[in-house]
Amino acid sequence: MLNFQDFFTTCTGLWTTERTYHSTLRGEVERSYTEFRVDSLTTADKQQILSSQSSAAIQALPLDTVKLADEETLCPGFAIAFDTRSEKGEQVSMSLKALFVPDHYLTITQPVATPPLPIAAQVVAEPLGEAIQGFYLRDEGYSEVGAIAGRFTYQPTRQTLEMTTYYRRSVAVDQMRIIAPDLRLRTIVTYQRPEANEPPTIIDLVGFGVERKQVA
Repeated sequence: MLNFQDFFTTCTGLWTTERTYHSTLRGEVERSYTEFRVDSLTTADKQQILSSQSSAAIQALPLDTVKLADEETLCPGFAIAFDTRSEKGEQVSMSLKALFVPDHYLTITQPVATPPLPIAAQVVAEPLGEAIQGFYLRDEGYSEVGAIAGRFTYQPTRQTLEMTTYYRRSVAVDQMRIIAPDLRLRTIVTYQRPEANEPPTIIDLVGFGVERKQVA
């Protein structure tokens, strides 16, 4: 069983994946191949994300900056650079950094007001009490340009990290599950974003794949 820190250590390295995407509304299927490099965040990377002035969502979080400065090594993250090629020949290259901050580092004890989660992202934290939940902060979004804040849940027993991101027009639930040191499963469920304070229910896209870590 991988603890929170070990999960991110295992994720570093060069990975390749073949994914299949199902457009549930249009009835289309598309495949893609991706190579991506994952590195651990440096102290400078973490400070750059936390101090991002381009994201109102990040700046609005009640983060305990003193505690974060003292225990920043306990907030893991990764820097990702990837190249994707679709079966239609389309190519996309991108890089981003993401920092994962457990709720322990919030300055208030009450939950921060966040939009309702879709069914695919709902996790029962109790009575087991092992799930780690918090905010993950990215310096760049996938679907939209600019820094963004989302919610995450990590389940040590299942070695599964799940990230939920609310964009302006969609809601994405991205799950990574490590099943071997060099093998992990990936699923992505994208919903249409509903009106405020309503849980997403209309699924637009479902993607899944097997990701393999390459020998250096």
